[in-house]
Amino acid sequence: MLFKRREKPSFSEKLRTLLWPRSGWRRTIGYAWQRVKRMSGTPHEVAMGFACGAFASFTPLMGFHFVIGFLGAMLTRGHLLASAFGTFVGNPVSFPFIWYGAYSLGKFILGGEGPAPGEIDMPTLSLFAMMTNPVAVWTEFSDRVLPVFMPMLVGGIPLGILGATICYFPVRWAVQAYQAKRRRTLARCQERGRRRAGPVAPAPNPPVAKGADRRPVAGKET
Repeated sequence: MLFKRREKPSFSEKLRTLLWPRSGWRRTIGYAWQRVKRMSGTPHEVAMGFACGAFASFTPLMGFHFVIGFLGAMLTRGHLLASAFGTFVGNPVSFPFIWYGAYSLGKFILGGEGPAPGEIDMPTLSLFAMMTNPVAVWTEFSDRVLPVFMPMLVGGIPLGILGATICYFPVRWAVQAYQAKRRRTLARCQERGRRRAGPVAPAPNPPVAKGADRRPVAGKET
């Protein structure tokens, strides 16, 4: 296959690339930012789609951020592709801060219910036990996962709305500025082309065939 790697990357290499891209997060985010500014559509549509993706990044529903952002963009008539780039707000660098803030805020909203961040216990069931013992899976989920998941979900919603609002306006202004600059550039190119072409000469009159301008005279036969 064309452009296919000769040696397939290992699982550890794929995981490392997912956590830290080869070009670095700064260059990756810069590339995504340039792509968002150049998207076709109104500034409101692009900014709304990006904001929906940013909102999805604050929810604890890992693996469904693209779906949540896509559905939000559809409901708000935002740009669908921009919603995918908006999920870049949640990345391995920002996730620890997002999760800690969402959990702390959700715990405060729920009246302090839930363990402290340093007292959270990870699930201990093996894959075999999860596949063969559904009762143990539900017990593990209700005892360990749900007390952490609910505060993160409750706290992630207001934080997501705040994050989406903060992301909306810079993206809209950036898209407006890029589209205005592009219109000015196209106008200058068209004006430069007209100047190089010079004044347009009037088109010559088409030749008249001999006898074509004769008109029949009243009372005479032609």
